[in-house]
Amino acid sequence: MNLRIPGPIPVPTDILEDMSKPMINHRGPEYKDLLLSTTDRLKRVFETEGDVWIITGSGTAAMEAAVVNTLSPGDKVVNATIGVFGNRFTDIAEAFGADVITLDFPFGEVIDLDVLRKCLNDNPDVKAVTVTHNETSTGVTNDLQSIAEVVKGEFDKLILVDGISSVASIPMSADAWGLDVVATASQKGWMLPPGFAFMSFNERAWAAHAESRMPKFYLDVAQYKKYYEIGQPPYTPAVSIMFALDNALDQLLSEGMGSVFERHAAVGQFTRNGIKSLGLQLFPRDERYASNTVTAVTIPDGVDATALVGKLRTDHDVIVSGGQASLAGQIFRIGHMGRTTESDIQDTLDAIENVLPKVGFNG
Repeated sequence: MNLRIPGPIPVPTDILEDMSKPMINHRGPEYKDLLLSTTDRLKRVFETEGDVWIITGSGTAAMEAAVVNTLSPGDKVVNATIGVFGNRFTDIAEAFGADVITLDFPFGEVIDLDVLRKCLNDNPDVKAVTVTHNETSTGVTNDLQSIAEVVKGEFDKLILVDGISSVASIPMSADAWGLDVVATASQKGWMLPPGFAFMSFNERAWAAHAESRMPKFYLDVAQYKKYYEIGQPPYTPAVSIMFALDNALDQLLSEGMGSVFERHAAVGQFTRNGIKSLGLQLFPRDERYASNTVTAVTIPDGVDATALVGKLRTDHDVIVSGGQASLAGQIFRIGHMGRTTESDIQDTLDAIENVLPKVGFNG
């Protein structure tokens, strides 16, 4: 099977094999060594001297943790969103009582800095801005560094980042860019199965935590800090994924994160070039902001999107994703995170070329 969705991604065999190791005591010395070692290497990937926490849960758990550990009910929050997953920050913050201003930008576009700047000017009492770095529902990557310069440099607000499909795949520097909290998840560029979320948390975030009154228990970073100091997790972790994480981090850092980013960029460009060579159109309005972890493709007129995705599966064992929400039936998406090769993508492109005429494409 050629799994080409935006996550879970194919996991390298050697990393999968590490998950078959015998269980260890998560309160014992072996786990302590593993926890300290993996956390130190995670900080290198996040490019931070601050804290990084390992949470057993999905990426959404880390997004919720970002909100509940820094905000209080009634706090005014700006959520700048360009897609389905960006919208999730609004849902989470509102569920815990925040007063959310949602800046909706058209699907397929990036955040307009002038619109964000005006919103912050008009609402000086805003406590935080939430933003998704890489939006897998639309195949678009926001210019996070420039966004952070506005939020931090011009307005000195907290910035909480969904980096679920960007960290370990697309350049991101938590400290250099002044990112207070960054959330990510294991089933993306980390080359791991689902089950872990990782979150960076800087000193500004800790100051916000001291004032935060949103309810929290399992996701309270104070508990993670307390237990980390004795080399333990606060709650039972996914031990098997810890073994896999140990291997994956070694592979990422041995390759060098610069090389990892370049590899993702090369495969992303290869995918986009191949899609255009088939006479198809990329969904992002401006290719400069097209994601290097997932390519979104516009469904041509006359083509049945469900039939296209279905025949790729049944005829070629290629699994791609359709569109979500208002984009259902309008786009399909090809994931290329982790150890994806040009050969993997070429097989996908060949399958698409074969299927297109069968589902109504006359291009």
